[in-house]
Parts: sequence; C-alpha cells; structure tokens
Amino acid sequence: MVTGSCLCGGIRFEINQPLAPIQVCHCGQCRKAQGTAFATNIPVGKAQFRLLAGGELLSSFSSSPGKQRCFCNRCGSPIYSCHEQMPGVLRVRAGLLDGELETHLQAHFFTAHKANWFDITDGLPCFAERAPGAE
Repeated sequence: MVTGSCLCGGIRFEINQPLAPIQVCHCGQCRKAQGTAFATNIPVGKAQFRLLAGGELLSSFSSSPGKQRCFCNRCGSPIYSCHEQMPGVLRVRAGLLDGELETHLQAHFFTAHKANWFDITDGLPCFAERAPGAE
C-alpha cells in the first residue's frame, strides 16, 4: 500500500495496488495545471484509491469535455485527473506519493507539445501524442 497527501496535508489518501509505471505528460493542459514542463501521472484503479482525510477539500475543474482535474482547494495541490473515456481510472500525480516508490518512468507522451525550453535527455521512449494502448 502506498500513501500520499497534498502540500498542506489536508487531503490524505492511499493506493491499494502495485503502482503502474509513471507516465510523463507534456501536453499544454498538464503543463498549465502543474505549472511545470510536464506532469508525472500514475494510472490507478478508482476502486484502489481511498481518501483517508480531506474529502471536503477536494475540488474539481472541468478542463475539457469529459475531463476533470481534482485538486486541494486549500493549498492548490493537483491530486488526480479522470476522464469519462477511461471510467474507473484516476491519473494520480506521482509527486504526492510518500516514501520510496516501487515503480519507474515509462515514457514521455505528447512531446509534440512540450515546452521548448525543456530538453528530454533521459533516453525514455517519446511519443508525439498518446502512446498506443496507454491508459
């Protein structure tokens, strides 16, 4: 089991499944939502994600049709996103997770939209858009 929390600690959660590889997303929406060059997401089954505290602090924003971005309304930490095209899957932000993780980076997605000031140098697979079969 893996635990995580937002910056202020008001939202705490646990994930009760082995972690999937971390997906690095460079799309414009993820860059804007994170305020960084990319977002680091881990697909998690909705049934395996459990809020331990702070449900009243969880707010959402519809960033595009069918997509919700959920965040702490006190500190602003992005918690996860979900899309109606992938029911039952949450894309949890890897930076919120506690301790050492037993997973690794998988690939860079939407690199056609990456920030021009960020160079990808880690040798991971890069996909101009979403990788085939990716959650």
